[in-house]
Amino acid sequence: MENIKFDKNGLIPAIIQNSNSGEVLMLAYMNEESYKKTLNTGYTWFYSRSRQELWNKGAVSGNTQKVKEISYDCDGDTLLIKVEQKGPACHTGKKSCFFNRVTPAKSMTMGEVLFTLDDILKDRKTSPVEGSYTAYLYKEGVDKILKKVGEECAEVIIAAKNPDKSELIYEASDLIYHLLVLLKDQDVELEDIKDQLMGRMK
Repeated sequence: MENIKFDKNGLIPAIIQNSNSGEVLMLAYMNEESYKKTLNTGYTWFYSRSRQELWNKGAVSGNTQKVKEISYDCDGDTLLIKVEQKGPACHTGKKSCFFNRVTPAKSMTMGEVLFTLDDILKDRKTSPVEGSYTAYLYKEGVDKILKKVGEECAEVIIAAKNPDKSELIYEASDLIYHLLVLLKDQDVELEDIKDQLMGRMK
């Protein structure tokens, strides 16, 4: 606490980031009391400058934020809080409060791509869209999905023997996509895979 610097109003800005995708979800303010509540409960608490009261994110909407990690910047006057977000973070219903772009979107991090695709696969599984290849795979069932995973594995092996890397990139992308389809079909979350991969960082 001694390294955290609250401003003259007793507040500190807190940037909230999705611990899985790395996407920035929102920015809010904390005072010392809400900061301590966040530490003690494991869920985000903030201070409303307009209402001048504490508020617990998701207490009303159910869109809670389970704290996974808290850091502060080099000056100690800004917090970065990585959370497991339940539902949308923004009161508008958007996934992130930062959806108004000033410049065109040019790229996403690998984490954002994987978790965004994972969300789309989940939606196609629960709410099939006519003409969707993903919905078709889920309709056909696990045997069809496994067949495609096997085919894509073979194509990756063949592509790896080709000096043209573009072919390997294309086939590897196909394999990753079909593997994600399989994981979602079997109700395996990317978070579970992430935990296993972290154990291999030796």
